[in-house]
Amino acid sequence: MPPDLSDFTDHFVTLTPNQWLGIPVALIAAVFLALGAQFQHRGVGRVEADTGEIDTSPGLSPRQLLLLLARPSWVIGTVMLGLAVVLQLTSLYLAPIIVVQPLGATALVITAIVNARISKVALDRKSIRAIAFCVGGVGIFVTVAAFTAKSSPISAGQLGVILAILGVITMGFSLAFAFLRDRFKAIGFILGAGVLYGFVATLAKVVIDRAKTGDFEWLTVTCIVALLAAAVLGGYFVQNAYSSGPPDLVIAGLTVVDPLVAVTIGIVVLQEASGAPWFAAVAYIAAGALAVYGVFQLSKHHPQAQR
Repeated sequence: MPPDLSDFTDHFVTLTPNQWLGIPVALIAAVFLALGAQFQHRGVGRVEADTGEIDTSPGLSPRQLLLLLARPSWVIGTVMLGLAVVLQLTSLYLAPIIVVQPLGATALVITAIVNARISKVALDRKSIRAIAFCVGGVGIFVTVAAFTAKSSPISAGQLGVILAILGVITMGFSLAFAFLRDRFKAIGFILGAGVLYGFVATLAKVVIDRAKTGDFEWLTVTCIVALLAAAVLGGYFVQNAYSSGPPDLVIAGLTVVDPLVAVTIGIVVLQEASGAPWFAAVAYIAAGALAVYGVFQLSKHHPQAQR
């Protein structure tokens, strides 16, 4: 007998209209993320030039961090990133994390195009092909997730697991930076920021969902404190990454590591894809690998990144 199509369709989850709205909101957030990164990178470069401390240390000094507050381009970039965060939180309120979080990779495409315009260097064939891989991978991932992902209440046990993992990771990055600061390069700052921001997105989703259900108690407060601490440390790493590498590299790293961490937590801990059929899992892996490959190829072959 031919296979019954209902065996397959039973696995699909139809998003509500409000959940579908989370996708364009996340895309708009990616635009602000890309533009904010450009402005912040420019501000960091200007401060380093004014202080004459370019490439003399593996990161920004406390004095340079304070001077950023007086740099208009950095302030404008910070405001744009703030808007990106608000829109990202809105998208997380509307839709499951594995649907909207990977859309942040769109910021990489925008960053590459804007940088090409600013530097007046045309994207070559390898860069365009890498962008196609990135957009194609993310598009496939989000399409599959939109029909198979679901949001479910977060249990205290799940939240405890997330907080414990975040505590270990934060401690590890803090100790590594404290004792190995002189060896830190752009990729080290980007890796740290990407992992921390992945947890920030996850914790934000947890807080939003618990607030929806009125489950606001000490564990939720602990979650908020951990979220803010991870955001501050991740932001510090990002500013240091700007001083160590081009914005293409920073955005490339963040848009790979951040979604991978958040989506992995969403799938493994929060069970957002627990009802997905086996072929959806294969599609997740293949699409994610394609997007990751495209991002790294773009960071490798983009003309400005090569310089």
